[in-house]
Amino acid sequence: MSEEKIPMPWLKTLEGVRKTHLEYRLVPPFTFVKERATNEPNDISIIPYKGKPISYAELLEDIKRMHVALKDLGVSKGDRIAIMLPNIPQYIIAHYAILSLGGIVVQTNPLYTERELNHQMNDSGAKIMITFSQLQDKAKKVMETTPIEKVIITNLGDYMKSIVVFLGKLLKKLDDPKFKPYQNHYLWKDLMSKADPNDFKEEEVNLDDVAILQYTGGTTGLSKGAMLTHKNVSVNAQQSREIFNTVKDKEGSLLTVLPMFHSFGLTACMNMSFQLGVPVVLMPKFNASEALKLIEKHKITFFPAVPAMLVALLNDPVIKDVDLSSLTAVISGGAPLPIEVAKQFSQVTDADLVEGYGLSETSPVAFANPVGSKKIRPKIGSIGLPAPDTLAKIVDTEDYNKTLPIGEVGEICLKGPQVMKGYWNRPEETEKTLIDGWLRTGDIAKIDEEGFAYIVDRKKDLIIVSGYNVVPREVEEVLYEFPKIKEAAVAGLSHPKKGEMVAAWVVLKEGETATEEEIFNYLKENLAPYKLPKKIFFKDDLPKSMIGKVLRRKLKEEYEKSLEK
Repeated sequence: MSEEKIPMPWLKTLEGVRKTHLEYRLVPPFTFVKERATNEPNDISIIPYKGKPISYAELLEDIKRMHVALKDLGVSKGDRIAIMLPNIPQYIIAHYAILSLGGIVVQTNPLYTERELNHQMNDSGAKIMITFSQLQDKAKKVMETTPIEKVIITNLGDYMKSIVVFLGKLLKKLDDPKFKPYQNHYLWKDLMSKADPNDFKEEEVNLDDVAILQYTGGTTGLSKGAMLTHKNVSVNAQQSREIFNTVKDKEGSLLTVLPMFHSFGLTACMNMSFQLGVPVVLMPKFNASEALKLIEKHKITFFPAVPAMLVALLNDPVIKDVDLSSLTAVISGGAPLPIEVAKQFSQVTDADLVEGYGLSETSPVAFANPVGSKKIRPKIGSIGLPAPDTLAKIVDTEDYNKTLPIGEVGEICLKGPQVMKGYWNRPEETEKTLIDGWLRTGDIAKIDEEGFAYIVDRKKDLIIVSGYNVVPREVEEVLYEFPKIKEAAVAGLSHPKKGEMVAAWVVLKEGETATEEEIFNYLKENLAPYKLPKKIFFKDDLPKSMIGKVLRRKLKEEYEKSLEK
C-alpha cells in the first residue's frame, strides 16, 4: 500500500500543538556539543553526582584529550569501542571522543555478567573497553575470550569533589579499588594528563555511518546490535526537542537517572541536554529521596523516567518536603505507565507527565503524548502521537501486506529518519524486521481516530523489568545448563513497582532434588540482576502445545488463578 493511503489522523490533531515536519540540521550529534562550547563556553554542561560542575568549554577540552588518547592507542574510523560506565562524566566524555574519531560506541551495561559481555564483545568486535575500577578484574577476564585488546580504567571519584572523595573513603562509602597494572590496562587520569588537546583533529563522518551499536533483546535469542547512524541519533534529539517544545531553552536543568548506555537515557537525557542548553544532572544510581532533593536543588525542568521510578518518588516521604514547581515535563517510557501512577503524580506537581514509546531500533523516541497544550490533552493509557516525520501503520498480524483501518488491532510498524540502519552482522534479521524502510516492531497496538496509539500487548513473551528488556529464552538457556534441571520455562508476572518481574518454572531430572536458593545462586553467576527470577516454581511437567512448544501463557494463567484461591 502506498504511503499516501495510510491513515494519518495525527496530522490534524497536532496542528498548533507541535510540528509534524521539521527542517533538520543534518549534522553529527557531536556538532551540538562543539557549538555550545563555542557560543556559551562558561555555561554549565554537566553537574556530576557530588561533583564540581563542568562547563561546556571544560567538557570539550576533556573530549579532545580522550580523543587524542584513544587515537594514540590505535583507534581509527570504524573501530568499535565499548563503554561500560554508569552515569558519570566519563561516559559523556568517552562517548563524544569516540564519535569525533569516527568510531562506533558499543553501549554496554555495567551489570552484565562475563557471559553476557563475551557475547556482546565478540558480536561487536570491540577492540577497547572503557570501564571503572570496580570492574577491572571482570574486564581482564573478558579480554581473554573476546577481541578486546586494551582496557581503560577510571575511578568513580575522578570527577567528585576532593572532600567528598576523602569523606567517602573515610566512611567506606566510596570504594575505588587501586588500579592494577595488568597488561594493556590504562588509567584514565594518566591518559588524560598526557594527551595534548591541541592534537585533536576531528574525523569527517558521513551521516549514514554507524555511530552506535545499541544492543536490544528483541523477542528471541541473544541480543542484537541495532546500528544507529549519526543521522539517526542527531535527528531523534531534534525530534525530541520539538515534542517537548514547552520546555524552555537555557532554563533549569535535566535530571539524568536513566542510564545513558540505554537508548532512552542516551537521547532523552544526554543528547537532549545539548538541544536545550541546560546542565545534565547525573545520578549514577537511582535513589528516590536523593532524586527529589536534586529536583529542588537544581530546579529540574525536564525529567525522563520509567514508571518504577515514579512509583518510588510518590512513595518516598521526602516528597512532602520538597519544591517540585520547577518541573515542566516528565516523560515516562520503557514500560506501560499505570493510570493510577499518572493520577497520583498530577496531584503532587503541575508538570505534564506524559507517556511515550520507542525502541532501540528507533533511536528510540517514536511516539509521545502532547505536552503543555491547551488544545489537546495527553490521553492516559496511550503512548501518544507520532514524532515529527514519523509514519505509523497497523498491519494484520498474520499478513504484513494488509494495512488495517483506524481502530483495529494489529502489529504497529514505523517509518522515519530515526529508524536504524539494521542489525549489526545480521542481514537475515534485518531483512525480516525492515521492509521498504518500515520497521516491524512486533508490538500489538491500535490507533484511534485522533491518531493516538495504544499498545495492546508487548512483543510476544518479552518481559519488561523497570524499563529493561528481558528475553525469556536467554534466562531459560542458563537454567538448562544447571545439571539438575530437565525442563525450564520463563515468563513475566505483574509487579506493583517494576511493572513486571521474571518468574521461572522448572522440572527436575528424575531422582534429583534442588532448592530455589540453589538454582538462584547459579543464575546469579550468569545473569544481570534485573534478569534474575523473583519466583522459581517446581513442576512435574510443563504445559505444551500439540507440536511440543511450552505454553508460557498457560503458566501465567495458572499462577494468576492460584492467587484468586
